[in-house]
Amino acid sequence: MTGGTFERPRREVAEAWTREIFATSFVPMSRVEVVDLLDAALGRLVDAVVLPVSARRAGEQLGSDLVGWHFRTPAALERSVRLLSARLPELIGESPGRDSRIADVLATVAGGFATAVHESTLHQQDVIQQAVLRARDEAERELGASEARFRAVFSDSALGIAIGALDGTIEDANDAMVRIFRTTLDDLVGRTVFDLLDPEWAAAIRPACADLAHGTIDRLGEVTRTTTEDGSHVWTQLSASLVRRSSGPDEADGRRGSDYVVMLWEDITERHMLQEQLRRQATHDPLTGLANRTLLTLRLQDALTGTHDERRVGLCYFDLDGFKAINDSLGHPIGDDLLRATAQRLQATAAEVGALAARMGGDEFVVLVPDSAGPPAVLELVETLLREVLSPVRLGGHELTVSASVGVVERPVARTDAGELLRDADITLYRAKGEGKAQWVLFESDVDEASRRRFRLSATMPAALDDDEFYVEYRQARHHPGGELVAVEADVRWDHPELGELCSTEFLPLAQETGLVVRLGNWALRQICTHAFGWQQRLGDEAPTVAVTLSERHFRDPGLVGGLRSVLADTGLRPDKLCVVVPESVLFDEDDDPVDTVEILQGLGITLVVDGFGGDLRRLPRLRELRMNAVKISGPYVAGYAAEHGPDPLDEHVVRSLVRAAELLGFSVVADGVDDEAQAARLASDGVRIVQGEAAGSRVSAMEIELAVAAAC
Repeated sequence: MTGGTFERPRREVAEAWTREIFATSFVPMSRVEVVDLLDAALGRLVDAVVLPVSARRAGEQLGSDLVGWHFRTPAALERSVRLLSARLPELIGESPGRDSRIADVLATVAGGFATAVHESTLHQQDVIQQAVLRARDEAERELGASEARFRAVFSDSALGIAIGALDGTIEDANDAMVRIFRTTLDDLVGRTVFDLLDPEWAAAIRPACADLAHGTIDRLGEVTRTTTEDGSHVWTQLSASLVRRSSGPDEADGRRGSDYVVMLWEDITERHMLQEQLRRQATHDPLTGLANRTLLTLRLQDALTGTHDERRVGLCYFDLDGFKAINDSLGHPIGDDLLRATAQRLQATAAEVGALAARMGGDEFVVLVPDSAGPPAVLELVETLLREVLSPVRLGGHELTVSASVGVVERPVARTDAGELLRDADITLYRAKGEGKAQWVLFESDVDEASRRRFRLSATMPAALDDDEFYVEYRQARHHPGGELVAVEADVRWDHPELGELCSTEFLPLAQETGLVVRLGNWALRQICTHAFGWQQRLGDEAPTVAVTLSERHFRDPGLVGGLRSVLADTGLRPDKLCVVVPESVLFDEDDDPVDTVEILQGLGITLVVDGFGGDLRRLPRLRELRMNAVKISGPYVAGYAAEHGPDPLDEHVVRSLVRAAELLGFSVVADGVDDEAQAARLASDGVRIVQGEAAGSRVSAMEIELAVAAAC
């Protein structure tokens, strides 16, 4: 029954048995070794069941073997018996009395297991008893053996151990000390602990070592650094303890004194390097390796700590010109390489003068100059840095040249904080880019006050829109002569809680730059259409058309048409009562073809007016295709008509030419910026019949429109 026919099934049962009991006990064998043992045991059990004469002996032996193999837990016995009960029948096959014999064998397994566990327990108790007796005997000999035990610990410890005199001289050291400091025992003995350390770290621990020698303290713990002969650094954790005399006075002076110092040295180089790596990741930019915003802030705070009244600081805010075009055209890998190359140049030059180069994000860098020698010195550094940035760099088969704009702030440390310094540098950088790029601009408090105001408005504009600080007034457009009210044009204003009433020219350019112009424009459209629907209900056909000027960004917004449809449907305003005024340039795409939005708005019945008519004479023939309703002219040529003796010939020629061109195209002409009756009359004589400005009346609120209509009648 145990021949080759049953070897494979038996092996499978042994593997299953192993899975059941392997995790129940700690066994100093591999899983494969256990399978082999159980496989052999199965063979003996099968033979015992087939030959009942040996059944009892085989069962007891298996129970004893389980204990001997360290399967001593009740769970191991229970799972073994359960598995054997289920699997032995399939190994033995059908035979008379088989199940009864299996039960008898398994009963003896349990008995053998219990006996073996009992004997093992007795043995362990005996071992413990013998250990206690030996401990008692050893305690009697402990005084003599203490030196031997210490020597064993001293020799085998992974920690560096040194025995030193009170002045720090090393009298003995173990092998671990030799390994840690990469030297020899002869070189260690006779040297002081201070000789092992770099001067800075040796000086740092001298006071504590002196206190230890005098008994002021009993132990010390310090992190130290040693530079080896190959230039690498070994970082260690030093723990030193004072060992006093065990008995008796000091022979020299009769006082109870200290004998020696035990020093333990743990090599923490790997741990220290990991900590440094984590610290660097937290304070350095991962792409360029420069200091990041966090480290810059820390160094800036240090630089602003006034050690003397004359201390000064400089901050140079760099922004690469045209980097986005390079990044988009050549790909981000080339862009990243260019940022790295620029960072290396800034870092190398800044380090020469003790300055710190940092990356703020994107293509923006900052160079911090602590203890500045004054504006001329900082500007000289900026000129050097700009030359380095401008030097061509070859990346990926391309020779690239990039310029930079720089905002420079240099001032005394007194009464300066980090936030203000960074903000002023950022504002000055904005001026530099606005004045032509590839240059530096030095912060001037008077000049940059306007820029500060712009930044403050930009930051608070979204919240102001949420808080309903914006409102709409209307500028009138009237026929001349006659004074009939033709239309009213919306003028969005800001009731600023600190700065008072702001006109649209003060914040709309900022809204355009920040992208808020679309949100602001949608809000204004809904307000305007709501007002106009009220006029429509109360005045009927006499209600004026309401005009709204859309920025280029808003007119090109994909959601404009849908938003207009929604506003008209929600408010009930007739589309022909809404006039949209747009710059001439926005009517055409990059290929100088009309944009689809024009045709869609015309299809809705909305009136369209061209603002800045005649700005590009090449487009005049294309305007004929757009079927616009009117055009607006303004600027110095219109303003020239307000001169005391009338416009000069050039102003007159330009205005007459624009009016004639509009007439040929079938457009009405509106002149904006007409402030008095004489100016309006002169324009009327040259064909301008509709005027806007003070000559047409002052701005009015939505509720005053009905009064303005009644006055015109």
